Amino acid sequence: MISLRHIEVFRAVMTTGSVTGAAQFLHTSQPTISRELARLEYLIGFELFKRERGRLHPTARAVMLFEEVGRAYTGLDRLVAFAGNLGDFAEGQFSIACLPAFSQSLLPSACQAFSQVNPNISIVVAAFDSPHLEEQLSAQRHDIGLTEQDEAPRGTELQPLLSVDEVCVLPDGHPLLAQERLSVEAFQDQAFVSLAADDSYRRQIDQIFRAAGVNRRMRIETHNAVSVCSMVQAGLGIAIINPVTALTFLNQGLQIRPLAFSLPFKVNRVQPLYRPATPLREVFLQVLNSEIAGIIKRLSALGVQAHIRNE
Repeated sequence: MISLRHIEVFRAVMTTGSVTGAAQFLHTSQPTISRELARLEYLIGFELFKRERGRLHPTARAVMLFEEVGRAYTGLDRLVAFAGNLGDFAEGQFSIACLPAFSQSLLPSACQAFSQVNPNISIVVAAFDSPHLEEQLSAQRHDIGLTEQDEAPRGTELQPLLSVDEVCVLPDGHPLLAQERLSVEAFQDQAFVSLAADDSYRRQIDQIFRAAGVNRRMRIETHNAVSVCSMVQAGLGIAIINPVTALTFLNQGLQIRPLAFSLPFKVNRVQPLYRPATPLREVFLQVLNSEIAGIIKRLSALGVQAHIRNE
């Protein structure tokens, strides 16, 4: 059976041009080189070298084989270099699974900061709605996850990151901007941009207004917070969404006001228990925590109380 050692000997002979040179190159004896070379010729069934006056002359087949071996060793050299870089995590990939809201608001700045520290690491951001997100995390397909759920998916551990109430977003010039904090009653007869009917926050919002007997003019219904903000920017109404997304649109035709009632919004990180650990995870978490601290500072300036949940 042909082994890598046979190929290594053949390559050394072709490279140095002699058995003596190959023996020196591989730090072994000339008889060992001759024996391994003869064994290789026996196994492949044809002659690789002509022996004339103590010298080896490669056959046409040997030259063709050497070209193929060279291509294989080029690939091996790349593999060895890549493995060496992985030792220092200078190259590689870091995978994040999250809700669409986080991929559009929290993560862009965090990924930018992470890439500045690790320019050779590629980042995969995979956005899923629940419960598909939880299924992906349980399957150990990603290095880290970001979710709003308080219960850890099977095969993972969960760490709270941020807790803050949802906020009202309004277009520039809206009359309600005169109020520092908006009560339930302030929404009476206001044109309202709503999340889709199957959204969990939509159901909570509807319950709050139903209990207070406040009627909104439901003008537009859309599927995510980014789309809601775009509709508010266009002057189609006001809305209640998570403050992380709202900050992305602040002062771009959209303003934020805190609510006089509580509608909690949470950010939790999820770590797979059975996926091989990577030091990149800790590096990314440092960047993410810094990003969350910045969000808390910006929200506090707007009168929105928020805190890091693990403090």
